[in-house]
Amino acid sequence: MAKFIFVTGGVVSSLGKGLTCASIGMLLEHRGLSVRLQKFDPYINVNPGLLSPAQHGEVYVLDDGSTTDLDLGHYERFTNTKLTWYSSWTTGQIYQRVFEKENRGEYQGATIQVIPHITDEIKHCIKRLASSDIDVVITEIGGTVGDIESLPHMEAIRQFALDVGKENCLYIHLTLIPFLKAAKELKTKPTQYSVGQLRQIGIQPDILICRTEVSLSQEERMKIGLFCNIATDAVIEEKDKDFSIYEVPLSLTENKLDQIIVDKLHITKAAPLDLTDWRELTRKLRNPQHEITVAVVGEFAGYRDAYKSTYEALEHAGVQCNTRIRILWKPSREVLLPDTKYELNKVNAIVVSGSFGESEIDGKIESVRIARENNIPFLGIGLGMQAAIIEFARNVMCLENANSTEYDKDSANPVISLLDERRTYIRDGGTLKIGADTTVFKVGSKIYDAYDKNQLAYERFRHRYEFNNQYREQLERSEMQITAMSPDSLLVQGVELLNHDWFVGVQYHPEFKSQPTKPHPLFLALVNAAIKMSSKNKN
Repeated sequence: MAKFIFVTGGVVSSLGKGLTCASIGMLLEHRGLSVRLQKFDPYINVNPGLLSPAQHGEVYVLDDGSTTDLDLGHYERFTNTKLTWYSSWTTGQIYQRVFEKENRGEYQGATIQVIPHITDEIKHCIKRLASSDIDVVITEIGGTVGDIESLPHMEAIRQFALDVGKENCLYIHLTLIPFLKAAKELKTKPTQYSVGQLRQIGIQPDILICRTEVSLSQEERMKIGLFCNIATDAVIEEKDKDFSIYEVPLSLTENKLDQIIVDKLHITKAAPLDLTDWRELTRKLRNPQHEITVAVVGEFAGYRDAYKSTYEALEHAGVQCNTRIRILWKPSREVLLPDTKYELNKVNAIVVSGSFGESEIDGKIESVRIARENNIPFLGIGLGMQAAIIEFARNVMCLENANSTEYDKDSANPVISLLDERRTYIRDGGTLKIGADTTVFKVGSKIYDAYDKNQLAYERFRHRYEFNNQYREQLERSEMQITAMSPDSLLVQGVELLNHDWFVGVQYHPEFKSQPTKPHPLFLALVNAAIKMSSKNKN
């Protein structure tokens, strides 16, 4: 029977529950256990894909096309768990499922209530992950204890122990221990209050993970344990990491968190912990041989979480290349300013990221021009590839007013447009392509070489507009080549320049497939090209 771990948060939001859940999953996998992770978000939105990246961070996309919270990116980067649409739930989605069941008559005319109908649906979504091949299911409850939105989730996980037995459940509470610099004193009262609220709901935490700026003394751990009714050795310090988030699992295991979990859940099949690969990862992070600057241009570049996976993918590639990546974040709207153009001319690589909906396309196009004309290694992602095609069509192919119909429906040369089911140009409609699909690479191309000369890859998409096939022959006669396509050869999924050291644009989102110990091939190739450029410029 699978064991269940529930992770809650208290005192303040943004403590890093997602990162902690991912770290726990990674530690358990390194002890030979199979895990599944999921998150319940308390907001009412039914479709996370419609949330603003400026408020919520990036929209993360799974293989099955689910749009989710960015914490699921942590889950996939830290573990090998398989995530599906059952791994991410909002309150809106839970209520929607209950309404659908009511309409199908499944409740036989009963009055629908939060208890038991909403809580039962939450429990069903948790149990759905507990297949016979899974040892541990880790469930993150978003929000903060005391939030009115999260109360049904708290009630559901309280009941869960009654359903499966307390010996099969573990409650972990993540909390903050503030440090008052003026008094030079740690304050445990907020944590005591948070745990008190949790206990009022009926949940007694088994483990308390304390976020703190400074180390906890043994006396402070004993005090916290006494007032929160938790054994002292189950009060775990999670000190702030000012260097890299990939040090978090090592910190947790130094506090014996993995062993405490294994002991409390009576998991006898757990193997000894071996973190050789992770320790090597952090060693490389701390001892780089090179340093390069990569500009990331995007509509929400002022909000780091809006492009979280892109940032992480660059860091993964940097680790592999023993290189520290200095990221220059540039909002698209600023690229047209003289000072920003000057900065972009000095970087070692440029990434133009994807966007959805309204976007400052002119800034992205200008970024492409700077990369193309100055032979700066370039990676265009999603809309970044489309911007690369538009820039090339305007400035090299001399197609007047070339544009995407997303931004100019009356464009004289709609090189990017909506396509119908026959992959031909249409003015309105179009279908959103989302989720993982096969991409075929042209043998001998830079993309083909980046993927270690593999001709096929399974990548994740999230877009509606495509390259307009009416311009294919004209494009292929130029220096911009189509080097990645759909299996039916009707959708352009990647382009590159022949007369450039490394200039690649892809319609898919490679950042979603990168892991710290297995960087994505395109980011790895980009960083390698940037290192070569940096060395060439120094010489």
